[in-house]
Amino acid sequence: MNAFCKRGAFALVAILLTLVVGCAQPIRNVSGAPVVTSTKSPSMNAIGEAIKQAGMGLGWVMTEQSPGKIIGTLNLRTHQAVVAVTYDATSYNINYVDSHDLKYDAQKGTIHRNYNGWIQNLNNAIQTRLSII
Repeated sequence: MNAFCKRGAFALVAILLTLVVGCAQPIRNVSGAPVVTSTKSPSMNAIGEAIKQAGMGLGWVMTEQSPGKIIGTLNLRTHQAVVAVTYDATSYNINYVDSHDLKYDAQKGTIHRNYNGWIQNLNNAIQTRLSII
């Protein structure tokens, strides 16, 4: 094998390793995000509805588990992400609960990079919906 082929093979292995390693990222949770609305004192019901509408607009199935807690489930192809959105009158949190086919590693606290994008989109949608109540 000549030097050119060896360098090409090495470059290919390096690229493949980068792609495999780059798929997993630390899990992103949203903690203590402020509830910012256009009304002075929105009701807990209004906040919960805004959160549910935000998720449903992105394809999440949003189920109110108890006052101040909504379980969101996103199913895309073979992938599933489940989060808990907890909230009160002043702040909300989005926390990982479970997943399927997203390369979740509990020991490392990592998950497929798409998950973090979905959480960022959900967070942005929640902020937008809250701003109009």
